[in-house]
Amino acid sequence: MYEISVEKHFEAAHYLRGYQGKCENVHGHRYRIVVNVRADKLNDIGLAYDFTDLKRHLNAILERYDHACLNDIVPFDKINPSAENIASTIYNELKKKLSKDPFGVAQGKPITLTAVEAWESPEQGVSYHPD
Repeated sequence: MYEISVEKHFEAAHYLRGYQGKCENVHGHRYRIVVNVRADKLNDIGLAYDFTDLKRHLNAILERYDHACLNDIVPFDKINPSAENIASTIYNELKKKLSKDPFGVAQGKPITLTAVEAWESPEQGVSYHPD
């Protein structure tokens, strides 16, 4: 089995509604997003999944978050833009993109999105991987 990972960053502001502390105020982070997919086999040129394709799909999701206030963007206009919600939102959006990608298959076996990590700083982050 092979696990492929890519990492991207974006800058954004947010605030946590109902939080009683500093994070209730608008503040910013340089988010680090790490995506992991798994493949059981390699394709005919020896790739489990192309890094370029995975980064392209992730960029399509992250570009609307970059240099924005996350609280103004769906779904974070309704739910708090916590690291947990950011990770699960990106996971669900990326899973849809990968399921429609004809290159998301190696030797007839589809790739599996296993986890999305959302790091607010080098010291704190969340990993989302549904059962």
